Amino acid sequence: MRRRLLLAAILTLVPAWGCSPAGPAGNPATPQQPAAVPSALLPGAYIKHVVIIVQENRSFENFFAGWPGADAPMYGYDRPCKPTERCKRYRIPLHETTFKGLDLVHSYGSALIDVDGGAMDGFGRPTLGQGRVTGKAAYAYVKHALIAPYRAMASQYTLADRMFPSELGASFTAHLDLIAGTTDLTPQKALVDTPTGTPWGCDAPSGTITWTVTASRVPRADGPRPCLDQFRTMADALDAEGISWNYYEPAVFNPTGSWSAFDAIANVRDGGDWARNVLASTPQTNVLTDPAQGRLASVAWVTPDFYDSDHLNSESDTGPSWVAAVVNAIGESPAWNSTAIIVLWDDWGGWYDNAVPPNLDFRGLGIRVPCLIISPYARKHYVSHTTYEFGSVLRFVEQTFGVPPLGTAADGYTDARANSILDAFDFTQAPSAFVPIPAPYPAQYFLARPPSYRVPDEQ
Repeated sequence: MRRRLLLAAILTLVPAWGCSPAGPAGNPATPQQPAAVPSALLPGAYIKHVVIIVQENRSFENFFAGWPGADAPMYGYDRPCKPTERCKRYRIPLHETTFKGLDLVHSYGSALIDVDGGAMDGFGRPTLGQGRVTGKAAYAYVKHALIAPYRAMASQYTLADRMFPSELGASFTAHLDLIAGTTDLTPQKALVDTPTGTPWGCDAPSGTITWTVTASRVPRADGPRPCLDQFRTMADALDAEGISWNYYEPAVFNPTGSWSAFDAIANVRDGGDWARNVLASTPQTNVLTDPAQGRLASVAWVTPDFYDSDHLNSESDTGPSWVAAVVNAIGESPAWNSTAIIVLWDDWGGWYDNAVPPNLDFRGLGIRVPCLIISPYARKHYVSHTTYEFGSVLRFVEQTFGVPPLGTAADGYTDARANSILDAFDFTQAPSAFVPIPAPYPAQYFLARPPSYRVPDEQ
């Protein structure tokens, strides 16, 4: 009830989000029609492994404000009053912050407030605990020294400055979009935010339900149990073609020891894929040893331990080193010459971002997140301005392995409409030799450290 009242109060402050203004010059506000790929440049001729590393709760500006060549100014705009009131919109410089602090609100409703109809000036208004508003806390970038491994990756490879989650809101739907490209229950109704109980999936407690949203953009707690059979996933597509896949997840304390987007997919959770592709990859640190032993699957998702997630509540600076350890494990293995690694963050975490999300449907797009594309064929020292969404990653997987789209755009599958990340690659260049990413915490640190036994995110 408290959450329902809070959402109702928030949404009464938000004007209807109509067609968003265009992005910066040269950055279209809506995805272009995906172009045909010349057969000589199909990624499958060069790429045999696609690894998707998913971190938590950071906007592009929060990590890459001021990055040369990127749409990332060192300031934002704030309008601290309610949309129904008149007050001055003012420019606010971004301040330096660390991995410590109070978690910011990042629900569907708060995203609408942040976007403010395309003005991108509402980040100070979502309400924290005890009625406090976010204020200036959201207008921040993380100290460069703390994210040095990410900045090294961006310097060497491709940094995408227009990656948007396919849906506004929190982590549950973001993780589903990265395996399914949709959260639609019907063409007019989608999942939103998080289930009412944890874990998020078929192992949730009895009585757990999901929140939904429709074109009214008012979330309601009227969805099904988070054990879903309403849409296809990449597990269906990859299994049908005999393509190997793994989902590296952390060990956590719940009935199954699982924190996986596939726990919410009934035919995976209750089928052979669960033991073969999910539990076999638990704990997530197996990804640090599998590449050298020739066990890297064709497609892999990698999620972190809570401490390594970049989540503000973790108050830990090990996330960048964790990602560097995964990249180094692949880079120093025989798999490097045929691998593409995509590093992204599941949602913006409440942090300020200046890029207007394209308004493609009632689900989103969501507020911009960082994206790194790492491969011996990735464009070097490059900033991609192509508009991507999470379906863009799935589209690249489909192009690489000759897999058809999960469904049509009319049925809500974003992989069918999204631009592929293919333009971040140059297959006419010789594959580059791997140069290890420096990091303060080595791989052995993660292999030796006991698990936190905490889920990476609960919002």
